Amino acid sequence: MSIDSCASRHCAEPPRTRPQLRTGHVRVPKTSCTDQFSLVEPQINAEGVHVWPFDVSCPVDVLFLTEDGRQNVRMNRHGYFEVLYLCSGAADCHIQDRLLPFKEGDLAIVGSTLYHRIECQSSPLTIAALFFEPDLIRSDGGSDSAEYLTPFLLQDSEFPHVVPAETGIPNQVLDLMLRIRSELPSQTTRGRLAIKTYLKMILILLLNRYVSYTGTVETFQRQQRDLDRLLPLFKFLGENCGSQIHVKEASRISGMCESHFMSFFKRVTGLSFMKYLNHYRVERAQAMLVNTDESMAVISQEMGFCDQSYFGTVFRKLVGMTPAAYRRRFRNGGGGSDHARVGHAPFPVTTKVSLSGASRGSTHAINRQSAALPIQQIFERPQAS
Repeated sequence: MSIDSCASRHCAEPPRTRPQLRTGHVRVPKTSCTDQFSLVEPQINAEGVHVWPFDVSCPVDVLFLTEDGRQNVRMNRHGYFEVLYLCSGAADCHIQDRLLPFKEGDLAIVGSTLYHRIECQSSPLTIAALFFEPDLIRSDGGSDSAEYLTPFLLQDSEFPHVVPAETGIPNQVLDLMLRIRSELPSQTTRGRLAIKTYLKMILILLLNRYVSYTGTVETFQRQQRDLDRLLPLFKFLGENCGSQIHVKEASRISGMCESHFMSFFKRVTGLSFMKYLNHYRVERAQAMLVNTDESMAVISQEMGFCDQSYFGTVFRKLVGMTPAAYRRRFRNGGGGSDHARVGHAPFPVTTKVSLSGASRGSTHAINRQSAALPIQQIFERPQAS
């Protein structure tokens, strides 16, 4: 199976000859790339959690994402862990309220408790992304298995998420990511063993990089408690998106005074409450624009906007086009048919990561010693018999 045919798991696109994107030492065929906004945004729910549809037998995926800077994925987090390699372009890693420069050849790592997004600064932006469920590593049962995950678990407000290209580590990690991709989809015991081995090699590189970092278990546990405190509010937003929701009511649901709630919410999510709410309502409106025949007036009312004019203003600011233009573009299949047909993601069970063993609840049910081969050879998958 070729890499392009495997990429069709994420981007339903008829095979055809296209030019290739040159990204340093790696050439990424355009047919292997998926628009980040179209793929990720529809899978983010009211809690701001992105749920990825892993193969439950081997919850690892490697994909190539592109972005042109016109549409930003809203701040989100996820139960899986994430490693990103910037193949081309320049970006900022927006993690909570921090903006970290992300340059070509750099690596970024993100755990499960921090709201974040990648903001394009120069396009075209191309990212190689590794997603994996931490249970894949913890399931070994060894007393030291959780140590592999330490860099993802101890990410406090000063954690250096970006590993510079100059360290040499990003290229080593990319080599291993491509080896993992060459084994996907995993259909044999040997393939799953190879994937887990390559993943552990990545984690050892990261563990060595962050060995002197002084993050603490208490930091991770505090982040989890903060998220738990907002769960009633996220549930309320998912069930009452179209109602008038004010800061006073949101703070009451969360059991805080207004001033403390506003600072608390921004610290936990990286966005003010009203900005977060507008992002969520616009994402819901996008699904309605494409999947229903409702008028703009009806959609704006159902999403809780005070009038159609304000809805249009907020929509254009966040999406980069008017609601009418968005409907025409995606209903006609232009540049985003995958996004157009994905409805609003259901409210999932949130993964609670435990430092000592299995996760407390899981999204599974729903959802250069390594360089013996040249990158080009790693990049191509063997043809299926």
